[in-house]
Amino acid sequence: MSLDADVVRYLELVAELGGPELYLDTLERDEALSLAMTPRPARRRAIRPPAAGNEAARRLAVLTDLANRASTCQLCGLHAGRSTVVFGEGDPDADLVVVGEAPGQEEDRTGRPFVGRAGRLLDLLLMSVGFARSTVYICNVLKCRPPDNRNPQPDEIEACTTNYLHAQLAAVAPRAILAVGRFAVQSLLSTDQAIGRLRGRLHAYRGIPVVVGYHPAYLLRSPNMVRTAWSDFQLLRTVLDEQA
Repeated sequence: MSLDADVVRYLELVAELGGPELYLDTLERDEALSLAMTPRPARRRAIRPPAAGNEAARRLAVLTDLANRASTCQLCGLHAGRSTVVFGEGDPDADLVVVGEAPGQEEDRTGRPFVGRAGRLLDLLLMSVGFARSTVYICNVLKCRPPDNRNPQPDEIEACTTNYLHAQLAAVAPRAILAVGRFAVQSLLSTDQAIGRLRGRLHAYRGIPVVVGYHPAYLLRSPNMVRTAWSDFQLLRTVLDEQA
């Protein structure tokens, strides 16, 4: 996707979410729009070169095999009420993996993670620090929707992380992980601490840097927290830039 297309999509997402203001760090709307019309330098080089053909094919094959296994999974009771398994999607060679909690109603219907308003907000926040959705890999801890969007249960988390999530992350081998929502954070970091106590500093999952953030659904309910959440995305950008 070109930078012009990124800017257009960013503006579209702001409009869809009803945002009255557009900001990039301290820029006001008019400043940001003016910047968008200014000739731009060449884009930053890739943080890592694309995987060689054999390696890229291996990653894709592993993810495809896992997705096929998940499509018929009956390791916990959630399979009885699902419409669709929501395995994950995105670039198998991504520098960044976003891990959420569990599919919601729209995700269960479409089979895609982070769609609907929460997904659009995630796209917007990612794009505000330079990540188009097509360049990352996105998944959830749970691959099936819990009834009425209730909290994930320990046995459900155990089944999905042990059989799918750990393998997904190993296949993609990202440079960084963004964990959003309590259950994603606690599952990856093996902790019971609250997000508020964990965010704002760097953590690690099996040697991979992890940035902790609030779930987009929570931010939609608490729009006053979006600015705070945006600082987590800035930390994420810094982590990846320092590896360039």
